[in-house]
Formats: sequence, C-alpha cells, structure tokens
Amino acid sequence: MATIKDVAKLAGVAVSTASYALNNVNKVSPATMKKVQEAARELNYFKNGFASDLKRTKTNTIALILRDLSGPFYSELIKGVQEVTTANGYDLIACSSVGGAQSTAAKFLKEKRVDGAIILAHNITNDIVLESAREGFPIVVLDRKLDHEFVYQVEVDNIHGGYAATEYLINKGHREIGYVSGPMNSHDNEMRFDGYMSALKDHGIQYQNKWKVSGDFTREGGYRATKMLIAQRQLPEAIFYANDEMAIGGLQAFKENKISVPEDISIIGYDDIQLAEYVSPPLTTVRQPKYEVGALAVHVVFQALAKEDSVENYYNLSTEIVERKSVK
Repeated sequence: MATIKDVAKLAGVAVSTASYALNNVNKVSPATMKKVQEAARELNYFKNGFASDLKRTKTNTIALILRDLSGPFYSELIKGVQEVTTANGYDLIACSSVGGAQSTAAKFLKEKRVDGAIILAHNITNDIVLESAREGFPIVVLDRKLDHEFVYQVEVDNIHGGYAATEYLINKGHREIGYVSGPMNSHDNEMRFDGYMSALKDHGIQYQNKWKVSGDFTREGGYRATKMLIAQRQLPEAIFYANDEMAIGGLQAFKENKISVPEDISIIGYDDIQLAEYVSPPLTTVRQPKYEVGALAVHVVFQALAKEDSVENYYNLSTEIVERKSVK
C-alpha cells in the first residue's frame, strides 16, 4: 500500500508539502497541488488508506450531497433517495456542501467513505467529481453534465421549464418580464435563463439587462433582488424567479413596499415547493419531479454498483406549470 512518502517522492516534493496538497491547504501553489494529486492517483493513494480497501470492504452507504440541507426544495428529493436506498438494504448519509473543496462532503468523495454518491451542489467542482469517480464508486450528478465512464446524469429539462414559465407570462399579455437568477455558476440556473431568453426571442420581445438580478436561490436573496428592482423605480410587468424560495422572498419585499401581487405585478416561481401554495397570494410556479429525480438517481447508483452492462443516464425529465393566483 502506497504511503504519503511514496507520493512525495514521485511528485518530487517534501512530505509536508505533499500533506498540504492532499489536504487542500493553501500553502502550496496550484501547480504543486496538481502534481501531488496526480502522483497520489498514479499510486492509488488515499489518506489513511481508508478507501483503498473498497475491493474487499463495502460500507453499504450512499452519500447525498446537497448545497443546503435546510432548503425546502430538498424534502421530496431526499424522500425519493431514502426510499430506494432503504429498499436496497443501504443507509443514506445526507451532507451539506458548505465549504466547497474543504467540506465534509468533499472528503466523503475524495476518501471514498461511502459506496457511491449523488450530488446536487454547484460548489463541489467538476474536478473533485472527476477525480473521485471510478469503478466501484459511481457518482450521479443532478446539476451538470460530465464526460466520465463512472459519472452519470439525471437531469430535469430546465430549458423547457424556463421557456414555459416565460411563455406563460407572455400569453397572459406581459411584454416586460424580469428574471431573478440563482448563482451564476449553477447549471440549473443557466438552463432556466436560456429558456427565458429563447421565449423572449421567439415572441419578439427585447431582453433588458436591467431587469435581470441575482438572488442566489435563497429567500433572503430573492428579497434583496426584488428590493433592488423596486429601487430602480421602473418595475417590469412580470418577474420570473428561478426558484420558489426567491419568489417568496420577493413577495415579502413587494408587501413591505405596498406593491400588490398580481394587481401591480405578476410573478412566477420554479420548483413547486410545499410552501408555494400557502403564501399570499398562492404562487404560480413550474413543478419539477423532485421525488422522481431522487429515486432515479439512487437507482442508477445501484445499477452501476451491480456492474450492469448498460447504465442509463436520464435527461430532460418533464416539468409542468402549476397555476395559482400570483399571475394576472
């Protein structure tokens, strides 16, 4: 079994430098870190030797790595993962990706502390995913596309969902439509924005950059983004929020400023979280198949662990508009 001394020797660095690089401590240059990590992969080295024994030891555990465990969007997704995991006699560990490369979630991947992983966390980088996936350790990503033999995709058709939300507003007679976005590095947000832009273009409506603001997929972010739009003193006729949490934050900002929804402005969200139908007014939104995404993702993990000949990716899972009272 390779040791850290072997890694340091192959990389041509001191043992302390190798340790810093393998623990992502910012005391070495990116070039040195890359050189050490390549040496570790070549020698099949893992910290504490923990994961090198996977061929003879299984954990019977799947990791679900999410951006934020407290977000209401995740409850149905987790339920789908949990039920299929339990039915297969496995345990589930759900962990937050807060901290990115330094997070516990990243360590689960790098050190193979579980038998497979499902990721919906844009701050877990592609490099971490690609470096971690291998035969016997499949990874399913829900928020990106990666070309790797042991990385699989389950993806909602977010372009169509974004298009449908925008076209719904257009068909209601709105020509001035704002967009409150999630994080700029979020694949899901990018796809929803592409759908929004395509709908505007197809209906001959000019995009206006002043009506695109970032809300970071959080209720607080949606509140701040809406306050910024209000401060411009020229609101659009309608707003597409890239998720429901931001839309709910927006409702609060409008209420505080005595702007009535939908009489003064129409809004539509995305996800159809449970709270969406209970806010005032009840939120019109785009429903995506959260439970099905979770169930399919863990099903793919088990297919890969069983080394089935053909493990499918699932693309373009369908969405639908849920009409309530926030659009006039």
